[in-house]
Amino acid sequence: MWLLLTVGILISALGTANGFFEKLTPESPEVTMNTREMITYWGYPNEDYEVVTEDGYILGINRIPHGRNNSWNTDAGFDVWLGNSRGNTYARRNKYYSPDSVEFWAFSFDEMAKYDLPATIEFIVKKTGQESLHYVGHSQGTTIGFIAFSTNPKLAKRIKTFYALAPVATVKYTSSLLNTVSRIPTFLVKIIFGNKIFEPHNFFDDFLATEVCSRQTLYKLCSNALFILGGFDSQNLNMSRLDVYLSHNPAGTSVQNVLHWSQVVRSGEFQAFDWGSPVQNTMHYNQPTPPFYDVTAMRVPIALWSGGNDVLADPQDVDLLLPKLSNVIYSKKIALYNHLDFIWAVTAPQEIYNDIVSMIAGDSK
Repeated sequence: MWLLLTVGILISALGTANGFFEKLTPESPEVTMNTREMITYWGYPNEDYEVVTEDGYILGINRIPHGRNNSWNTDAGFDVWLGNSRGNTYARRNKYYSPDSVEFWAFSFDEMAKYDLPATIEFIVKKTGQESLHYVGHSQGTTIGFIAFSTNPKLAKRIKTFYALAPVATVKYTSSLLNTVSRIPTFLVKIIFGNKIFEPHNFFDDFLATEVCSRQTLYKLCSNALFILGGFDSQNLNMSRLDVYLSHNPAGTSVQNVLHWSQVVRSGEFQAFDWGSPVQNTMHYNQPTPPFYDVTAMRVPIALWSGGNDVLADPQDVDLLLPKLSNVIYSKKIALYNHLDFIWAVTAPQEIYNDIVSMIAGDSK
């Protein structure tokens, strides 16, 4: 982010002399759209819903009930639901706490797995009348799946297959910026970032997307900033959509969630959040230390895709994870993929999505 801020200042100072900083392409209309608007922009139907968790968080979710042109027979024809976790752009409300309060932000991926995912799945089941569904998760979406489906047997029975993209449990070998943050003492992290929201999406992100990273000669610098976060794979990034990606990311989370990930990096263990003392841990877990998450207890059929250039879901961590999973039905490592390729690589349909569609279609027969 500091690298991009420097670029922004450079543009302000130099202007657009001789077209050097001229925009490459017109701004995409998706830059200013929300999820519902982007879905309808591409010709799909959309339904908006709100899920209320047991502890009062209100999660905005979207449904694409069928394919384009009001037809169940176009595209793959699946009933697709897009979930959200507390703290991001579309899930920043609570029945009891204001997002301006410290209490609102006292959560990490523990609560996402304990409350958010179960509430969302149960809402979908009741709304559709379906007893079970397929779950597709990326990155932290796989993390909360591993936790929820190994600790909540009732919820696990709702899942036909778990499709895990860039799966993350332990991050012992990560070389991402998360590794750097994990070396900062907790008290200093709180001094720097506070104890509420971490990396909210704001006006400056939109400025970067539309006025900085769309400029000729600078778009590669912006893409490299993205690669620092997830690993390098410049061949698979669609640069014409860089403004869209940057205008919607990051979506925000809690500082506590970042501290939890830092803890997991340091310990090398897949473990619940350490509240800082035996007394506080006992209050939360009825034991003086945070419990470990046992992925061997998960029986849900799982298909996994991992990346050879992924610096967050490092191949060494994935190799440690695979033998612990008792019901792996498919596993594929894509040599050049980084952590973000799974959601926006130009080859993602061929490498991943078509296989997922085929697996779901085959399971439905």
